[in-house]
Amino acid sequence: MRIGELARLTGTTPRALRYYEEQGLLRPGRRPSGYRDYPPQAEHTVHHIQLLLSAGLGTATIAEILPCVPDGATVLAPKCPELLDGLARERARITETMDGLAAARDVLDRIIGA
Repeated sequence: MRIGELARLTGTTPRALRYYEEQGLLRPGRRPSGYRDYPPQAEHTVHHIQLLLSAGLGTATIAEILPCVPDGATVLAPKCPELLDGLARERARITETMDGLAAARDVLDRIIGA
């Protein structure tokens, strides 16, 4: 599929998809015309990228994770156990951030309620 179709299916922009490609997260083929040609599984890959970016992971970390997440799956492939420690650290960081945001929300709730 072409870049516009993938952008439409994933709710992103062609510019974002080109950025993902620059970062090594997507690897489209090329048509004889030079246009990018994304395989059907690219839709799943983009959704994984968006989810991991929203969790605060950097593109270098995402590049390590993507080959270990089978298309459409939410669990790591058995061939990638070395990522578990790093992912556990990222999870702890996210939890800490969430706790901080919850505390900030509580302060705002008290201020608003006063």
